[in-house]
Amino acid sequence: MAERTPLLLLPGLLCDARLWRDVVDGVSDLATPQLADLTRDDSVGDMAERVLAAAPPRFALAGLSMGGYVAFEILRRQPQRVARLALLDTSAAPDPPTRAAQRRAGLALLARGRFAGVTRQMLPRLVHPRHVDGPVGEAVRAMAERVGADAYRRQQAAILARPDSRPLLASIAVPTLVVVGADDAMTPPAESHVLQRGIAGARLATIPDCGHLPPMEAPETTCALLREWLRD
Repeated sequence: MAERTPLLLLPGLLCDARLWRDVVDGVSDLATPQLADLTRDDSVGDMAERVLAAAPPRFALAGLSMGGYVAFEILRRQPQRVARLALLDTSAAPDPPTRAAQRRAGLALLARGRFAGVTRQMLPRLVHPRHVDGPVGEAVRAMAERVGADAYRRQQAAILARPDSRPLLASIAVPTLVVVGADDAMTPPAESHVLQRGIAGARLATIPDCGHLPPMEAPETTCALLREWLRD
């Protein structure tokens, strides 16, 4: 029996193990998944160091959104440990000014004691309209509540201060899969096209009728893509 690949799974902002639940089930015959904790640090550098300290010597690496920012930092620090890379609904670029201002506004509200998690009004930016009302939307909101205000503060600070990873792309020399929801309003598909063009040999997969969270919105398709990537 072939040895299973160690697989590190990096979540996004206000996401926990629920984000990757179906992926863990769907690839467990090919990989040994390990869920990273990105709730305890306020910089992507410290997040990356915490992940690396708990990781096996060499591993496959998959990150969604904020998890992608941490994946880039891992590649910046210890690229020799990454055997293959999957980037889901993420960007190598820093926030544009309008997005950074939105993050700072959320932190200002939090400083006044107001933490709304993922509101009903915010859901259409995170998931496809067909998922806003229903179990996926409910699961996203519950996940944010579990992660909580303190982790949100640290994660947003880390995201705001993250470096520009676009200069890193040309140095990535491992099999790379880029996945994006066709209707992602948070990190539009154009950002994934930048990744695919910048990383030599990268494959781009666009999932129809899907927003920012493919592992929850389209678990079967996401698992199929990751299984093919693990076998490549």
